[in-house]
Amino acid sequence: QRICVIGAGASGLTAIKCCIDEDLEPVCFEKSHDIGGLWRFEEEGTSDGATVYRSTYINTSKEMMAFSDFPPPKEAANYFHNSKVMQYYRDYADKYAIYVLTHIKYKREVLSCKKMNDFESTGNWFVTTKNLLTDKTSVDVFNGVIVAVGHHAVPHFPVSQFPGADKFKGKILHSQDYRDFRGFENKNVVVLGVGNSGGDIAVELSWHSKQSHYSNFNIILTLIFIKAFKYTGLRQQLLGTTRRGTWVFNRLGPYGMPRDFLVITRHRAFLNWLTPSSVIQKSVESQLMEKFDHDHYGLRPDHGPLNQHPFINDELPHRIINGSIMIKSNIELIFDDGTAVEADAVIFATGFIFQFPFQNDSIAKLNGTDSQLYKYIWPVGMAKHTLAVIGHVHVLGAVNPVSEMQCRWATRVFKELATLPNDTNMLLDINRKKCLNAYLPYTCYSLTFYKVDHIAYMDEIADQIGVKPNMFSLFITDRKLARKVWYEFCSAYQYRLKGPGKWAGAREAIMGQQSRMFCPLHTRATSKRSK
Repeated sequence: QRICVIGAGASGLTAIKCCIDEDLEPVCFEKSHDIGGLWRFEEEGTSDGATVYRSTYINTSKEMMAFSDFPPPKEAANYFHNSKVMQYYRDYADKYAIYVLTHIKYKREVLSCKKMNDFESTGNWFVTTKNLLTDKTSVDVFNGVIVAVGHHAVPHFPVSQFPGADKFKGKILHSQDYRDFRGFENKNVVVLGVGNSGGDIAVELSWHSKQSHYSNFNIILTLIFIKAFKYTGLRQQLLGTTRRGTWVFNRLGPYGMPRDFLVITRHRAFLNWLTPSSVIQKSVESQLMEKFDHDHYGLRPDHGPLNQHPFINDELPHRIINGSIMIKSNIELIFDDGTAVEADAVIFATGFIFQFPFQNDSIAKLNGTDSQLYKYIWPVGMAKHTLAVIGHVHVLGAVNPVSEMQCRWATRVFKELATLPNDTNMLLDINRKKCLNAYLPYTCYSLTFYKVDHIAYMDEIADQIGVKPNMFSLFITDRKLARKVWYEFCSAYQYRLKGPGKWAGAREAIMGQQSRMFCPLHTRATSKRSK
């Protein structure tokens, strides 16, 4: 079977490998000149899509973002710079080079993906691509399609709804086009949006003002909590809406350990299941308020800390308290408190739209607030389930292992080694999730429907494949391993202990994950640790 993989980012790379693992023949079309997708930094003017900025660090620790059969180096830092993320992807591709890299066709843009006339009996697809080097188009037939472009392909850039944008003399850009602080020195810059990108960009720009170095008030970095915008008829409420603010999380948890290493555990998930959500909300809120008072800093929102996608920033409160960043509300440059600022540049950190430029929307039925994808992967109403959408979730964790798990399931469905329920039961599952999400606390964010919990979702898909770890069996047969699986971070290695795709190194990877976490920190012996 020939499988078309669209995109050679993190999801595309693991899709290729999963195809090979199941004896499928992948052909990957990548619009740019290299692998890595979003995480490959490109200088301005050379990017073929969304790219990180020069200073970007990942918000999830290395063990959390790792693929299930490829642990990161023990000496590597726990939070990767974007260049280290790319190195990890290159090392992954190099390890399986004979499987992965030879199947990628670069500078190929997918123009359309359409069902063949005999789709109901064959499940085949016509995929039209354009060679960006020769400008020639070609059409190929595939037995299956894996869409692995992620959800950072189409920027949400509502410039027309910004008051006075047509008369603004300065620079207006989307965060997708931001590379670094150069060109913004000694400028008055307005950053719209308080998602992770908006926070990072504002913090970086604040370090390069004269105010920071010479106490001259020559730059004001203003984070603005933007209003809800309408886009294609849908009310899209972006993270950090007007006058709501945001709860600020940082990367470090108690004792300086990576926060996700302590939070995303089976033990913690079980305790959360037993505890009323209001109690958890209060506990998390208390922890965040101990770091700094969100009221005094002008950041406290109207919702609880579990009602939003985590806003992770280690520096923002420090830049606020020393005056480098000023917090304001409203989207006009004349603010609610009557003050004004003459802006030289406006950066829209307003996120991205769930949309495929090459795909008929009627197939996947995607929009900003809803989806008709079973388990966020499979379009409903297909005679043959030969199209899978990968990585189209907002996971409270890392997307790499989630995309890999989705690909493992997709390739088994393509080979008819796993089956899907009928359309009625798929829709029941989709509607059940809609109802469940409606009662969950995660309500102030427009993409609530796409939100998934890391452990719950990984277990859900693993159950479909037959690779979900059996805790009862583990505690009987391997108590040391069971304790690691239960109390430590829920790493992707757990899903290689048994079943299809079982990996002989899975146990060793789990047993060593904590030592790999501590290794880059232990560069100097201390009296306590040397005993």
